[in-house]
Amino acid sequence: MPEMTYLAAISDGLREELRADERVFLMGEDIGILGGAFKVTDGFVEEFGADRVMDTPLAEYAIVGTAIGAAVVGMRRVCEMQFADFIACGIDQLVNVAGKMHYRQGLAVPLTVRLPSGGGFSGGPFHSQNPEAWFMHAPGIKVVAPSTPEDAKGLLIAAIRDANPVCFLEHKHLYRRVKGEVAEGTYETPLRARVGRAGSDLAVIAYGAMVHTALEATEDLGGASVEVLDLRSLVPLDEEAILDSVRRCSKVVVVDEANATCAAGAQVAALIAERAFEDLDGPVVRVASPDVPIPFSPPLEQAVLPSVERVREACDELLRY
Repeated sequence: MPEMTYLAAISDGLREELRADERVFLMGEDIGILGGAFKVTDGFVEEFGADRVMDTPLAEYAIVGTAIGAAVVGMRRVCEMQFADFIACGIDQLVNVAGKMHYRQGLAVPLTVRLPSGGGFSGGPFHSQNPEAWFMHAPGIKVVAPSTPEDAKGLLIAAIRDANPVCFLEHKHLYRRVKGEVAEGTYETPLRARVGRAGSDLAVIAYGAMVHTALEATEDLGGASVEVLDLRSLVPLDEEAILDSVRRCSKVVVVDEANATCAAGAQVAALIAERAFEDLDGPVVRVASPDVPIPFSPPLEQAVLPSVERVREACDELLRY
């Protein structure tokens, strides 16, 4: 299998679906002639034409609303937000229309919203958010967050083929930093968790970029056997995989780049407290960002985001509990 970056794998997944299904269309700001803010769709307009790789105005509300209209008549729209933060301008259409359409009218809305999210590049408070919890709280929307190139391609294809609206969170810090083998052609990755590393003494549960932070932080913890569980999908959440890790390891650290209050990690911690309390040999420990905007300043940003050192310290302390 060829080796690809995380970004190239997403691009490859989009190309495969555009070639395979004429109902697939892309929409977004500068995705055509300029190839997108991060060049994910570079060269697409030359291959597929401006009717299928559509440059849009700076109007997220209109982008999502137009995509919903196309989706309910059978098209499969993929909307790109230049930065995940900007979806706030289209959240009414996504949450109150797309997410409720099946419940209200029995209509499928096969819509994928690509959300370049996360910090680590000094983008500041308007370009570095992790908004996944906004959509986890909204019924009718699926939420996925891949950590590897292989999963980025497979989960994107699965999202495009899904009959439901899907928020696809792709972490900007991984775009060109993470490489891996990616199968050629088309394949779907199931919306379930995967074990990034098996272990028996402690489980670290994470998703997106924090999976790599967790793996690095737990490479050597005094000989302890540390499992890293990559959630991959936040809605639906693979509850059985989470509970299985807890039962086998008895100690759990949940790592979440988003700010701590009402985050995905909070949902995981609540699940463990409700359904696996008697399997625990210590408190559920969370490592997350504080409830503050992400700073522009590189040193301040690094102080806010969960680091390898913070995760390692949390794991070490829990192992000694």
